[in-house]
Amino acid sequence: MDTRPAAQADVRPFTGLDGATAARRLAEDGPNLLPGSTPKTLLAIVLGVLAEPMFVMLLVAGGIYLLLGDHAEALFLLAFVFVVIGISLAQERKTQRALESLRDLSAPRALVIRDGRELRIAGREVVRGDLLVLHEGDRIAADAQLVQGQLTVDESLLTGEAVPVDKLPNPEFGALATSGGADGAALFASTVVTRGVGLAVVQATGIATAVGRIGQALATTQEATSGLQQSSRTLIRNLTAIALLLALSLVLVAWLWDGRALLESLLSGIALAMAILPEEIPVILTVFLALGAWRIAKARVLTRRVPAVEALGAITVLAVDKTGTLTQNRMQVAELAVGDAVFVVAQPDLPETFHTLVEFAMLATPIDPFDPMEKAIQVFGHGRLAGTEHVHDDRQPEFQYELSPDILAMTRVFSGARPDAHLLATKGAPEAVADLCHLSAADRLAIQQRVEAMAARGLRVLGVARGLWEAGNPDTPWPKTQHDFDFRFLGLVGFFDPPRPDVPAAVAECRDAGIRVLMLTGDHPATARAIAGQVGLSERAEVITGPEIAALDDEALRLRLKQVDLCARLLPEQKLRLVRALQQAGEVVAMTGDGVNDAPALKAADVGIAMGEHGTDVAREAAALVLLDDSFASIVGAIRSGRRIYDNITKATRFVFAVHMPIVALALLPALLRWPVLLLPVHIVLLELLIDPACSIVFEAEPAAADIMHRPPRSLHANPFAAGNIGFALTQGLGIAAILLAGSAWLQHLGWAEKDVRISIFSALVFALFLLILANRDLTRPALRNLSGNNSLLAPMFAGVGAVLVAVLAIPFTRGVMGFAAIGMPPLLIAGGLVVLCVLWLQTVRWTNNRRLHWTQK
Repeated sequence: MDTRPAAQADVRPFTGLDGATAARRLAEDGPNLLPGSTPKTLLAIVLGVLAEPMFVMLLVAGGIYLLLGDHAEALFLLAFVFVVIGISLAQERKTQRALESLRDLSAPRALVIRDGRELRIAGREVVRGDLLVLHEGDRIAADAQLVQGQLTVDESLLTGEAVPVDKLPNPEFGALATSGGADGAALFASTVVTRGVGLAVVQATGIATAVGRIGQALATTQEATSGLQQSSRTLIRNLTAIALLLALSLVLVAWLWDGRALLESLLSGIALAMAILPEEIPVILTVFLALGAWRIAKARVLTRRVPAVEALGAITVLAVDKTGTLTQNRMQVAELAVGDAVFVVAQPDLPETFHTLVEFAMLATPIDPFDPMEKAIQVFGHGRLAGTEHVHDDRQPEFQYELSPDILAMTRVFSGARPDAHLLATKGAPEAVADLCHLSAADRLAIQQRVEAMAARGLRVLGVARGLWEAGNPDTPWPKTQHDFDFRFLGLVGFFDPPRPDVPAAVAECRDAGIRVLMLTGDHPATARAIAGQVGLSERAEVITGPEIAALDDEALRLRLKQVDLCARLLPEQKLRLVRALQQAGEVVAMTGDGVNDAPALKAADVGIAMGEHGTDVAREAAALVLLDDSFASIVGAIRSGRRIYDNITKATRFVFAVHMPIVALALLPALLRWPVLLLPVHIVLLELLIDPACSIVFEAEPAAADIMHRPPRSLHANPFAAGNIGFALTQGLGIAAILLAGSAWLQHLGWAEKDVRISIFSALVFALFLLILANRDLTRPALRNLSGNNSLLAPMFAGVGAVLVAVLAIPFTRGVMGFAAIGMPPLLIAGGLVVLCVLWLQTVRWTNNRRLHWTQK
């Protein structure tokens, strides 16, 4: 095995590893993964299923049948345990695959150089010797050594120190430090670049990294429980207590009052408890949320935290960055202005008048920038000034003044012709640069008018200035602020970033859905207004700016935000205040962001949305959703999917409560009325096998309703277990229960045998299950009209249920186990008549509900 240091063995500057070497290293060392959680084992899933109250009762019932000598019933019942375990395994595996797919997508990614080309790869594919390209906001994928550039890195994950440390390049390779801190060129996995650009050679991956050795793994974070899941657990706990209490009461009544045998009474009690328990609810929530997140990921929106899926349908305000979300984030220099002279990029040659402006714009910009506007400056300058003395790629700044809340401009300081002379290159907001140049009021007004004219055309504008600072002697300290220098204003650079073509339709869809779109941008107000007009975001021309926001108190800001849709000249840290102000006003806020400074606001928002293509790792990890294509239309698509998921959970919950009512009634009332037993545990288990697929498969696959994006957002605190939804479900179920009980009483009055009554009532109950599925697909249409639709799983589900019913009725063994008489025309005709009455009842309930809603909305 090659024992030379990885960098010395295989890496050449700007070339990196070749593909074959990278593949060999990956095979030797394994994927670059930190210790994390492991999927559930087969044994764990089986034990989890058997621990459920439903299956405990199932096993007890099977044991009682054995004691009674009913071996066929016992074996049949216990066989269902294995069938249900199989179904649970399939559902668990399907959910697990969806979550694993999401985890693979959400794993950190790395920009590396291989075969001389920049390549974005999954963090798990990084190997020893890889050449990492690091920018501000990146989470470092592996332990590495900085070989080019200067970085500031947050290593608080390792050291506990909140202050970032500076890293300087070192091309000499040796043993890498084993812990964080200011250790020259050493970089560590899972730490964050807070400033700078650099190249680093990977020296350790996976568990061989410092963070791997001490067991710090981001992957071990447990998925938070959603509000729906928490409320469902409370509901299931309460219903379990009620079921056990009623079941015990029924056992005592049947045994002591009715004089039935104890074991037979226990079977009746178990049947009632099994009928009451809606054990499908946890399955619905787990499967719907996990598969919903997986479906959203297929639409280019990654769900990093599954509980965020349920909040999507409640969003009332969508606060989005202009650049990269509403626009294409393809900045190009479009226009230059020096005094009254204007240059438009369509002109073939750049006049000499503009050379100095472009030269100092380039000097004020890093050679390999991360910001799209800075990239545009370098591309334009290298294209138009190639071969001239105005390109200075070999010059490195001695010092740099960063953008600050007080001065929206940055200055880079270069060595001059003499040791005590320094050249200054500045760019930033035109008003800030003009202020640094100490211009007269007339000159400032002229610049402002030029900026407003450019911004009104949709251009983003930067001012550029140059300066000279003579220190006096080499020991003179750098001035504390840029205001201590003397600058000369050179001109303006205008950039154009065209809107995405799909944004106007997506904005209109938001408006129809009752979602307000708020633009957040650092641009000039006129630029924001121009882009907003192009995409149809707002008809209100009023704009609030960062300085205005800073001057308002919280109450005044909340009132002001009700009047404006455009926020311009924002500082990143002001986004957090905007999010909180909107939430305090009762809004449910989704916010987009891409930078390190956006992370607090993304975390505070109800749904934080990070940019996947151009965003930083820190922003992606703080957000609940990540846009893989940075498209605004994808956000709207995710909201539509979130509404569909919640809608389907509501439908499935309504179906579960409706279908359990006749089962409970048929298990309880015959025992209290001293009728022959209609439903035994074996019947209820068979019904559960039919109900589970309807809940977790058919309703999950329901397409979105046609009007789903024409409804107002639901309340964030709404849930499918609300009294209105459950009450409507219970009304459906109670009516069907009354019809089936009345049918049973009538047949007994006619002198029918117990087995003939049971076959009629059970067949009618299975067909009622069909009807409840159809009735709850769409409450606006009659049940039988819901046979049509785009749900491809509906027909297979019905075919499967029909096949099970035919097998139970036609096969003598299963018919005997179920306690059914031989199949005949009279019982089937009676069952058909009862089903017709159920159809009429469901139609009456639907009509009454729609009329009530009609009058309520008037």
